Amino acid sequence: MTLSFFDQFMSPTYLGIPLIAVALTLPWILFPTPSARWLNNRLITLQGWFINRFTQQLLLPLNLGGHKWAALLTSLMLFLITLNMLGLLPYTFTPTTQLSLNMGLAVPLWLATVIIGMRNQPTAALGHLLPEGTPVPLIPVLIIIETISLFIRPALGVRLTANLTAGHQLIATAAFVLLPMMPTVAILTSIVLFLLTLLEIAVAMIQAYVFVLLLSLYLQENV
Repeated sequence: MTLSFFDQFMSPTYLGIPLIAVALTLPWILFPTPSARWLNNRLITLQGWFINRFTQQLLLPLNLGGHKWAALLTSLMLFLITLNMLGLLPYTFTPTTQLSLNMGLAVPLWLATVIIGMRNQPTAALGHLLPEGTPVPLIPVLIIIETISLFIRPALGVRLTANLTAGHQLIATAAFVLLPMMPTVAILTSIVLFLLTLLEIAVAMIQAYVFVLLLSLYLQENV
């Protein structure tokens, strides 16, 4: 049977059970449970410091109405980072390479920000479709362009899928091409794969941050 490079991104099943469901529940098991003690271990202290710093940076441009989303956005950030990092391990499946999962996260959250804007401040929400000072002949064209750009915003799920898929594909291609070469280039092969792995770790963290950051920016316009 002929296999392609992209077969690694197919959602596998075992005994009729989709393994994407197992992969989605695994990150929550790995998170340390908070303790009621005043002094915690280093892992929980580091996790709390990271969550506090991230929440401060994320909610800095938002007003008090947007602070209600703090728990949701922070949990989503940790969830995506853990999924992306677990996908770098050998013989593992990365759910965030599936467009269905990413769009399932992006579309409802984007739609929620739009509905909040239409409910709380409909005039300001509709005002984003027409910039101030627009010449009269350009008004219909700009309204169409801004409406299209509004509905393209859920493509942040496509961005997450494309970046992670491209990185995984790059590592797989390098492994297939470089590893069978002569032993004299073994050191070069190891260095290239190590650098690609570091690049993938950075991409896994940055893409999760960008996903949540874009959601916060959409929320900022509608709160």
